This record gives sequence, structure tokens and C-alpha cells, in this order.
Amino acid sequence: MSNKKNVALLFGGRSVEHGVSVNSARNIFEYIDKDKFVPVCIGLSTEGKWFLKSSVDKDIETGQEITLSTDPARPGFISDGAFIKPDLAFPVLHGTDGEDGSIQGMLTALQIPFVGSGVLGSAVSMNKVIAKQVLQSNGLPVVPFESFHASDKKLIDFEKASGKFGVPMMVKSASLGSSVGVSKVRTREEFLAALEESFRYDDEVIIEKFIPGREIECAILGNEPPRASRPGEIIISKKYDFYNFDAKYVDSEAVEIKVPAELNAETEEKVRSISLRAFQALRCQDFARVDLFLSDQGIFINEINTIPGFTNSSMYPMMWKEQGLGFTDLISELLHLAEERWIKQNRFNRNFQSSLKF
Repeated sequence: MSNKKNVALLFGGRSVEHGVSVNSARNIFEYIDKDKFVPVCIGLSTEGKWFLKSSVDKDIETGQEITLSTDPARPGFISDGAFIKPDLAFPVLHGTDGEDGSIQGMLTALQIPFVGSGVLGSAVSMNKVIAKQVLQSNGLPVVPFESFHASDKKLIDFEKASGKFGVPMMVKSASLGSSVGVSKVRTREEFLAALEESFRYDDEVIIEKFIPGREIECAILGNEPPRASRPGEIIISKKYDFYNFDAKYVDSEAVEIKVPAELNAETEEKVRSISLRAFQALRCQDFARVDLFLSDQGIFINEINTIPGFTNSSMYPMMWKEQGLGFTDLISELLHLAEERWIKQNRFNRNFQSSLKF
């Protein structure tokens, strides 16, 4: 009898980061320790349909369509009448409906243990406005910003914003990743075009001061306590105005990656400490990547990614590899953390008997 555990790899999804998710999941499928785990590939199409696949690829709808079993005695998936019960789930879903607490809530309701932050940590971290507010309340440094809802669109004024933040400044969708819906602007025309672009993807935008400086990232792993990697650095080609989607995923010559970053001991320790505090303040679990700016004005948290990329160019696995933790061992540790956390969560009493009679 096999002691291998079935791991549902969830990838794709309705997010603008669908393709990034597929590339991340492909690497996890390749490197997962198949002596310990059986990967069950479940692709989510851009329309939200679920398909069982034999491997991870971009042609998601060539698989067998599946449905969810919500029976608490048999939580899992049904395909062609066959029941599939995963021991664990690994959501490799970036952005909307995958990193924002939606999938995490579903898996929690189905009582399927999963890798990564739960509903609270995922939802809070995904929304840049709420995340910044939480970080600020915990005394952590964030880039000066202002947020607007689509209903307040008429109140957004270029002169007021540029007077407050200077130019250039950044305009961002509040709840997206991979620099989608993000623009660097200098003029009124660019500002108005950036707002239209950001509101295409979200009903809330952030206007933010541009911080010239170094792009530093730090990987967090674990729970009690979490630990921080040595930071890495993204050095962006001068042909790019900022670290946009194409620089991240399309142009292989757009960036130079340094792991570890060339930092003095004091600065490196500050980056690691701030990253750990951000991870805990936002109620993250298991793993995350913290993105920061290092400038003459100090260290600023840009954002935190609760499901960081696992592509060949992704910093999260690179930073742990530098620490001696290779791809396969990293995946195994994440799955172990998910199991460990699930066992601890199940110690809580779910029943309460009142002395009052109803």
C-alpha cells in the first residue's frame, strides 16, 4: 500500500496572471518529490471551469471537466463519476480568485488542507490599500499613497496628486499583481490614461509617490516562527521605466537578478526584520515574498505576495536555493507546513453548549 499523499495542484484561473500561474505550476509538477507525493493536476480555465489534467500545460480545457464534492464526509472532486480525494492542495493561482482568499475559503469549507495563507491573510495582503493601512498601523514603512474608488473618479485631480506626490508618480489597480494595471506617469495625459487602464481591472486605484532606488525582495518561510532568506535584488534594464509585466515575464534580458543582494550587514538585517514583521502583521502563513524599495529616504515595503511565482525566473525559489534549500525540498517543506498547520487548527473546539435553553 502506497503512503504517498495526493496533492491537488490548482493552476490557471480567471486572473490576468493566468499564464504566470501555469508556468509556476509546471515547475512545481516537475520538481515535487514523487517518492512522497502524487501531483493531481487541476486546471482552472479563464472562464472558471475546472479540468483534471495528466500534467500541467496551457491547454487546460483538453482535460476532463470536474465538479466539486461538498459532502463533508467525502470532500474533493468528481470526474466522470470517479471521486478524487486530495490529502493536500497547493493553490498555484496568482491574483484574482486565487490569491485573494476565494480559493482558500472554498478549501477551508471543504476541509482540505492547503499550502499558503488562509482567507484573512490572503484577502488583506491582496488589497494594496488594506495591506498598506495594516502595515502603517504596525509602524512599518510604506510608500506614501492615496486611494480612490471608481465612484469617486471625478474627485481625482492631476494637479492635487502631483502637488502631493510629485512627478513622476505611480498609478495602480488596488488588487492585482505582476504589475498589471500599473503605470508610471509624468503628465496630465499620462495620468488620465493610467487611471483608465487601472480602472479596467479594478474598481479601486492607488496613486503613489515614486520612490527611486533599488528593488529588493525577501522570501519568508514557516510559521512558528517564520524565517527570512537573505534578500535578493532586481536590477532593471534602462530601457524599462519600471519593473512592468514585460520586464518580469516576457523579455529575458530585461533584468539582472542578484541573490543575495549586495547589502551591508546592517541594511540586510533591517530588510529581513521588516519583511518578517510585515508577514506577521498581515496574518500570512507558510510562505510569502516581500517586495521593498531601498532608497536614500530609507526602506519602504512595496507589497507582499502570498503566492509568489515558481517560474524559472522567480525570485522566491532562487532566494531559498541560495540558502541551500533546493526546489524539491522547498516544495516538500511547504506541504509539511500545510499539514502541520492543519493539525494545529483542528485542535480548536467547534461546538459550544450554552446553559440557556432555547
